Amino acid sequence: MAPIELKRIRRVLIANRGEIAVRVIRACRRMGIESVAVFSEVDRGALHVRMADWARLIGPPAPQASYLDIDKVIDAARATKADAVHPGYGFLAENGEFAARVEEAGLIWIGPPPKAIADMGNKVIARNIMRKAGTPIVPGSDGPIEDPTAALAEAEKAGFPILIKAVAGGGGKGMRVVERAEDWLPSIETAQREAKGAFGNPSVFWEKYIVKPRHIEIQILSDRDGKAYSLNERECSIQRRHQKVVEESPSVAVDPDLRARMGKAAIAAAEACGYIGAGTVEFLLDADKNFYFLEMNTRLQVEHPVTEWVTGVDIVAEQLRIADGLDWKLPDLSHAPFGHAIEFRIYAEDPQNNFLPSPGTIANYHEPQGPGVRVDSGVYPGAAIPMYYDPMVAKLIVWGRDRAEAIARGRGALEEFSIDGVATTIDFHRKVLAHPEFVAGNTNTHFIDEHFGKEFKQPGMSDDTQRAIVMAAALYARKRAARTTPIGKTENGGSGLSPWTLDGRRRGVHRWPSQ
Repeated sequence: MAPIELKRIRRVLIANRGEIAVRVIRACRRMGIESVAVFSEVDRGALHVRMADWARLIGPPAPQASYLDIDKVIDAARATKADAVHPGYGFLAENGEFAARVEEAGLIWIGPPPKAIADMGNKVIARNIMRKAGTPIVPGSDGPIEDPTAALAEAEKAGFPILIKAVAGGGGKGMRVVERAEDWLPSIETAQREAKGAFGNPSVFWEKYIVKPRHIEIQILSDRDGKAYSLNERECSIQRRHQKVVEESPSVAVDPDLRARMGKAAIAAAEACGYIGAGTVEFLLDADKNFYFLEMNTRLQVEHPVTEWVTGVDIVAEQLRIADGLDWKLPDLSHAPFGHAIEFRIYAEDPQNNFLPSPGTIANYHEPQGPGVRVDSGVYPGAAIPMYYDPMVAKLIVWGRDRAEAIARGRGALEEFSIDGVATTIDFHRKVLAHPEFVAGNTNTHFIDEHFGKEFKQPGMSDDTQRAIVMAAALYARKRAARTTPIGKTENGGSGLSPWTLDGRRRGVHRWPSQ
C-alpha cells in the first residue's frame, strides 16, 4: 500500500458504481486510502465491488431503493467506519440534501458546500448569481414561468427560436425548442410534465436559443478559502439527446485570449457561489466567439480525463487533498495545455436504433493499449450491463502531441477496442473520427443530427416507446440467461468470481459483517 498522504481521510466510501467508482478507488489506492464500495443486488459481481477494500450491499436494483437512498448510503458509511464520502457523478452527486446529511453525520464530504450545490442546481438562481458576478448569460426570463402569456410577450421580444428549460433540470430533460408562437403553450406543458417526472419540480424558464453553438466548459478547482483556479477548457459539442459523447481539450475554437476570458468568467462564477473542490462551468460559444453561461456542474465530470492528460493534474487526487483540509496549492500549469486529448464515451447503446440502451452480458472484452491511450472502465468479460442504470461501459481517452496525432491514435485504439455481447457505440465513434468536418474541427451541438441523422436516428420514437423496448429486451435477455446458465456459473463454466474475491486485503473484498 502507498504511504498515507492525508491527515484526516483514511477510508472513503464511494457513493456510486461503474467506471467512476473504479476511478476513485484507484486514486485512493495510490494515496494509501482504503475504499468502500456500495452495491445493489444486481451489482454483486461488479468491478468496483471486486476492487474495493470493503463492500456493502445497500438494496435492490432500482436506484431509488439503493444508490439514491440517502439513508442507506449514510448508514453504509457509518457501518464501514468510513471517514469521507465521494459521490462520483450522477445519482446523489449534485444533491445538496445528501451533501448536508453527510456532513451532519460527521463525515467529510468530498465536494462543494451544500448551498453551492443547491444554488447551482436551480437554473434560475444560478443565472441570477452569474448575472451579479458579471458572467455573460443567455437572454431569458428572470424566474420560472408563472404566466405563459406574459412570458410569451417577453420571449417574442428576444425573438424565436426560444428554449424552454427545467429550473431543476439537466441532461436534456424538461427541455423544448420553440420555433413559433403557436407552439409556445404545448411546449411549456410538455416540458413541465418531463421536469416533474424527472426532477419532482415542474418549474420551467425560457432562454434565447443559440443556433448551432459549440459547448465549451472550463474545469475549475477551488481551495477551502473559496479561491478558484482554471484548468482551461474542454469542448463537448458532439452530443446525442443533449448528452455528450465525445469531448476534447483544448478546443480548436478557443485561442489564448478567449481561453483567458472564459477562465476568468469561470473563476468569477465559482467564487460567486462559494465553491470548494472540483467543478465545471459550462458555456455556449456562438459563431462570433461570444460565450454565455449555461450551467455549473457541482461535481467531477465524466470527461475529466482529457483535462488530466493536457495538464498533468490528477483531479480526483486534488479533490481528496482539498477535502482533507491540507494546505493546498494548484500544481504548476504554465505548460498547459500540453498536447491534445480526446475522450470517447463507450455506451452499451445501439446507434442504428436511435441509441437505445443495450443491456445484457459482455461476452468478450478487449481494451486497446499503446502510447497515449487510456481506458477508464467498469467492466470485464462476463460482466452484466443492467437495465437499471446509465449504460456507460468505458471511456477511451487518447492523447497526442497535437490534434492530428490524437485523432490518429483514436482511430487505432477504436479499431482495437472489441466488445461482444451487447451493442456499443464503438463503430459510431469510428465514423465520427473519419468525418471530414470533425477532422477539420467544424463541430457544434447539432453535429450528429446534421451529419448522421439518417444513419443513426429513428424519427418519431417517443421516450415511452424507447423505455418499453429496453425493458422488453432486458427481460428477454434475463430469461435467456436463466434457461442456459446454471445459478452461480458463467457460460464458460467458471464461478464468475474475480481473483480479487478469494481472500486477503487488496487481493480481496471484505464483505461487511451481516451480509
